[in-house]
Amino acid sequence: MPAELTGFVGRRGELAELAGLLATARLVTVTGPGGVGKSRLALRAAARAADAFPDGTWLVDVAPVQDRLLLGHAVLEALRLTDGGARPPLDVLTDRLDGRRLLLVLDGCEHLVEACAELADALLRALPELRLLTTSRTALRASGEHLLTLAPLPVGPAPAGPARSGALPDAVRLFADRARAVLPSFEVTEDNAEAVGLLCRRLDGIPLAVELAAGRLRALSVEQVTARLDDRFRLLTGGSRTALPRHRALRTTIGWSHELCTVQERLLWARLSVFAGGFDLEAAEYVCAGEGIEAEEVLDLLDELVAKSVVLREDSAFGVRFRLLDTLREYGGQWLRAAGEEPRLLRRHRDWYLGVATWGEVEWFGPRQAETAERTQLAHGNLRAALEFCLAEPGEEQIALLLAGTLWFYWIGCGHLGEGRHWLDRALALDREPTEARAKALWVTGYTATLQGDLGFARPALEECRRQALNTGDDRALAHAVHRQGCVALVGDDPDRAAELFEEALWHYRTIGELNSNVVMAMLELGLAYLFQGDLDSGELWFGQARELCEEHGEQWAYGYVLYAMAYSHWLDGAVQPARMLARECVRLNHLFRDLLGIVLGIDLLALLETEPSRPGEPGDLREARVLQGAAHRIWRAVGNPFLGSRNFFGPHQECAERALAGLSAQEYEECYEAGTLLDLDAAVARALGGGGAAEGAEPVPDPRAVPPAPAPSAVRNS
Repeated sequence: MPAELTGFVGRRGELAELAGLLATARLVTVTGPGGVGKSRLALRAAARAADAFPDGTWLVDVAPVQDRLLLGHAVLEALRLTDGGARPPLDVLTDRLDGRRLLLVLDGCEHLVEACAELADALLRALPELRLLTTSRTALRASGEHLLTLAPLPVGPAPAGPARSGALPDAVRLFADRARAVLPSFEVTEDNAEAVGLLCRRLDGIPLAVELAAGRLRALSVEQVTARLDDRFRLLTGGSRTALPRHRALRTTIGWSHELCTVQERLLWARLSVFAGGFDLEAAEYVCAGEGIEAEEVLDLLDELVAKSVVLREDSAFGVRFRLLDTLREYGGQWLRAAGEEPRLLRRHRDWYLGVATWGEVEWFGPRQAETAERTQLAHGNLRAALEFCLAEPGEEQIALLLAGTLWFYWIGCGHLGEGRHWLDRALALDREPTEARAKALWVTGYTATLQGDLGFARPALEECRRQALNTGDDRALAHAVHRQGCVALVGDDPDRAAELFEEALWHYRTIGELNSNVVMAMLELGLAYLFQGDLDSGELWFGQARELCEEHGEQWAYGYVLYAMAYSHWLDGAVQPARMLARECVRLNHLFRDLLGIVLGIDLLALLETEPSRPGEPGDLREARVLQGAAHRIWRAVGNPFLGSRNFFGPHQECAERALAGLSAQEYEECYEAGTLLDLDAAVARALGGGGAAEGAEPVPDPRAVPPAPAPSAVRNS
């Protein structure tokens, strides 16, 4: 749950009522007009109720999600559960949350009200310990829903005599609190109490309207604000006569705030509405400049919009970012459409985020790989918006293919296989012209399907890519298609054929001068093909080449897989301690990128290594091995087909299970496994990196950040 950045004023009665509802009802919806404070009330109530939910209170921001098919992915992302599997997100959620007692807050459901209602009904039926708190401008109308309709803050009459904070109406207290943020000396006094009360009544006590008005005190007195508000009421009270007065008041307040902006500020506000979620200055300068705004003017204009409470300023690891409140974004969008600028701005937005994806693909192979992953994560909402625009706009189909394919590093390397397949499948269905963009999307979708263990889908996609590449002379697509056909053969337990294809792919890569993470993966996968054939020496040779490239270029993601392969080889060679160190570092690196496949392969191998003696003459820890197997089982359910459906990748698990079954009682065997299945992803990784602990989880697990990284693989090998 996010921390509150401003004070919470009033709502004692509503908080008490909401607390009572959360104690008895499993689905509670806070309804009310836009800007009335639904989100703040829900977050405050969830924070107060946190002790009743041992598995946490979690916020899902539904507002940026425009496609109902991505709602489940958004919930998975908010819960930090990687949607890497081929199964529907709802199945993953019900599996991963089974037995968990938690409160899930779905904020801003009105634009996906039917999808949210369906999701709520399905989750509540499947998960008896789950509670849902939603906010929406309309009720979900789901079974068992309890409603709390939120009214504006009380405005009341101005207090007689000296103004005391406790005696002020809540709307006036809110105005005073927000006014002090822009004018620290501001206080409600006998002299201005009546004027402040009148202003709050004119605003109908709607919190957003009150806050916007308070922001004007930087340049105006309370009386001047009220006078200008009177003018804007008369000017902007048109529209539907059947709309609720509160709706008209909010629109009037926002319109009045809009009128107080300069022409250029209004223009920038409208143009900023194309951003879905946060954005940085560089993005605003590229997307919004031109035809009335020079690029060098954007900074000052943006600063003014922040000062006028139109744009929110947010700090991030990469500097200052900005965001429009949803209601203000909608208002700006109306002006953008009225001006006929929306198509042009959406294309500018698309171009910028295609650039973000393209640059991310380039920087993925290098020392800034982890930073690239974080930057792409920050851009996730806008990348979705750009993809949605391309898929909905005639003539943009090829760019949709290019964008979805270029993001392969994010879908695959950062644990978004399921969402990647969603966009790729939609883009491929729209345009079958044999272009470079389609070829790229084909090999990427074949790659994601292979990693999900869905070989029946991967084979035809990769074969189509290969045929097209041969027909069009697209050597790069041919290299990738052959490479991923090798992956299909490897996962399909045909290492001889896999080795042939990997050798061919590497020849193609060398011919076209390709050198990136895919080339490194082809090298280590060729090594695995030899390893599965029993040729350890050839396998080690290719692992060494892949390792050297990673260390030379600062590559970490593929390096995690190299470490897994080397650890497997060391175990086969009888070098247990080096294998254990390498496997732990594999898990640590893959956890950095939230790559579930790399994590679970490493944990399953560590489980087998726990069955080996730590020192000569000492038995292995079979109980801990079984706990790790249980933890791995839970992760495999999120990845897709366990062990990718491969007998070779299943080997370490089977060997470990046989050893544990031979050395433990039937009860110990099952109890330890069950204890492992209760560990979530972070706990499972911490357990694996900590190197042991009681099966019931009572023993504290060391912080994984305190575990020293594995030595350079060459040093381990020499040892």
